Amino acid sequence: MIERYPVDGATRAPHGTTNAYLVDGQARVLVDPAGRTAALDAAVSRGVDHIVVTHAHPDHVGAVDAYAAATDATVWAHAAFTARFERETGVAPDRVFRPGDAIGDTALTVTDTPGHAPDHVAVLATVDGECNAISGDLVFADSSVFVGAVDGDMRAYLASLRRLAAGAPARLQPGHGPTIEQPADRLHALYAHRRDRERRVLDAVAAGCETVDAILDAAYDKDLAGVRDLAGQTVRAHLDKLAREQRIDWNGSRATHQPA
Repeated sequence: MIERYPVDGATRAPHGTTNAYLVDGQARVLVDPAGRTAALDAAVSRGVDHIVVTHAHPDHVGAVDAYAAATDATVWAHAAFTARFERETGVAPDRVFRPGDAIGDTALTVTDTPGHAPDHVAVLATVDGECNAISGDLVFADSSVFVGAVDGDMRAYLASLRRLAAGAPARLQPGHGPTIEQPADRLHALYAHRRDRERRVLDAVAAGCETVDAILDAAYDKDLAGVRDLAGQTVRAHLDKLAREQRIDWNGSRATHQPA
């Protein structure tokens, strides 16, 4: 059984809450304890064996320290990012995982899904014979995911969408918003959206737009009021990807087109 507990907090993600999950099977596993709520406190009071996070952004780890102190749970961190985990949570992990590992003696496994953050993973849980992916900030039901410089990596993000789609989970349990009941459709739609945005960014550079502000104006046809800073960071992530692929020249301030 997977129980979802929306937690109010400081997030600019859709719906204004972050989902904490309690997976109850061979053991009880708390995923992404974003903060304390009365409902989550009551659930945790019934016992927790393991605590794990999809990534160590502040809006996903706010209550790791409180629930680690209140329970005998084993606290897990990505083996390659233990310093990052401890810095963001204030808790030294008891154990580490690597992509593909199980969480202790449970049936839960982790799969590598970087892009939104370098330490991002999805937690795979089988419920009633079907795979559920607790997918953090990889995919949302009704909006795109922020992937922006410096923490984000657009190439890695697109690869992560493909990787999760190849695993064919029955449903996705995202870090923000409702359950995604048609994962393949949503993953493919987000992938197509990102590739379309990449094309628009590349077209803007080819048309002579050099700065992030100029590219934003050319590549977006919607009102960016309130999110222009995030969109700008996303454009930078696209420019970083295009530069690594040698499709443009980009020095961090100005972009110029590379003729084919």
